[in-house]
Amino acid sequence: MTKEISTGIILIENTASCKRRAILKRVHKDGSAQITEKKSRFIGDVYNIENEEDALYYINETKKKYWDARHHCYAYIIGNNNEIKRFSDDGEPSGTAGKPILDVLDKSGIANCLIIVTRYFGGLIRAYSEAAKSGIEASGIMEVKKGIQAQIDADYNSFGKIQYMCMERNIIITDTEYGENVHINMIIEESEYAHFQKAVADAFAGRLEIVKNDNVIFGIYDGMVQILTSNN
Repeated sequence: MTKEISTGIILIENTASCKRRAILKRVHKDGSAQITEKKSRFIGDVYNIENEEDALYYINETKKKYWDARHHCYAYIIGNNNEIKRFSDDGEPSGTAGKPILDVLDKSGIANCLIIVTRYFGGLIRAYSEAAKSGIEASGIMEVKKGIQAQIDADYNSFGKIQYMCMERNIIITDTEYGENVHINMIIEESEYAHFQKAVADAFAGRLEIVKNDNVIFGIYDGMVQILTSNN
């Protein structure tokens, strides 16, 4: 459903019949970039947001920061399945600024993200897309996946083989505790869990068992694992 409201902002809400997409990426580090087109200056700012209050806060702060600019056009997408999409042309001709920014954001696969493009002076309308892309490139974008937190208790003779199996399948070992046995905590991609469970059962003839602890949404940035949400 698409609805235009009196503020000049377009609101797009996905209905249950819309095709839902898995989360692909999140902004780990906010970014900013600037481009110049035909003596116009465009500044693209990118922010991670969790709700519309966050978006309005950054929009208002940007307007204060660049108080002398002509336009502050923006777009944002909120929700794990892109439930809310908004954009604003902020006085530019309808559909020429906010919508191109939204298109860039939508194609990027980044969820819970706000892009604001501030425009000084005249210039080319198509530069809004380029400024939005430049802002994304200047940000730290984290690939996000659905996963399962799990654990295995292994004897020391089996530990090396478990490590190898995890490395072979890109399974993340988050913590290892050494005692009478080795307690291995890990995050397994949701799509890989059943395959890994069977591989462990076959490799150790049922002696070792994977214990599922939690469903999580996680990302990796600069080699560090970040858990975004979990459901016990």
